[in-house]
Amino acid sequence: MDMRLNTLQPAEGARQERTRVGRGIGSGLGKTCGRGHKGSFARSGKGKIKAGFEGGQMPMQRRLPKIGFRSKLLKDTAEVMLYQLDKLEAGEIDFAALKAAKLVHSNAKQARIVKKGEISKKFVLKGVAATAGAKAAIEAAGGKVGE
Repeated sequence: MDMRLNTLQPAEGARQERTRVGRGIGSGLGKTCGRGHKGSFARSGKGKIKAGFEGGQMPMQRRLPKIGFRSKLLKDTAEVMLYQLDKLEAGEIDFAALKAAKLVHSNAKQARIVKKGEISKKFVLKGVAATAGAKAAIEAAGGKVGE
């Protein structure tokens, strides 16, 4: 069979006529139009309830205790592992040097050295934070951590 533009039509059941409510008892959706009797959902424009609203009962998010703390600094701080640092040439390392070596992502505002892996070279850290373990490892290798 030929397919012509004038013979194209949507697949069976793809298009459905919208249900017209309030058109008499015979339609099955007359009178209250499927909205029931009274209440907020029966009113026009009043069917919205705030997220978390529990009918006047104290909502769950207010009943539970507040816990934890998420630092806003955390997303601006990049972590550099000791073994990554060992790949660089020995000497003085600051934030700009870490960025140039692509050890720190571009939108980071500060960096922190974390003790993971070994270090064999002598490094002098300037303007870069280090954890206690990382500081001990750098100093054991003959390096220095200064602010």
